Amino acid sequence: MNADIEKKIGENIRELRLKANLTQDVLSARLQLEGCDITRSAVAKIEVGQRHLYPDEVILIKKILNTTYDEIFKID
Repeated sequence: MNADIEKKIGENIRELRLKANLTQDVLSARLQLEGCDITRSAVAKIEVGQRHLYPDEVILIKKILNTTYDEIFKID
């Protein structure tokens, strides 16, 4: 995947997380409760484009942040 695209998707997730008034710790804890083995550090790396997202993580992030795939993957 293109590094610029990964960075933009990470920024989108960060903005959506902040809009939902969640910390990285809370988001990672909620992901863990849904069965996704992810740390706060991994969430931080996703948000700056340093770690790839897995499909199951995207699905759960969408659910937890109560958003759409379009908002997560918005590239403009």
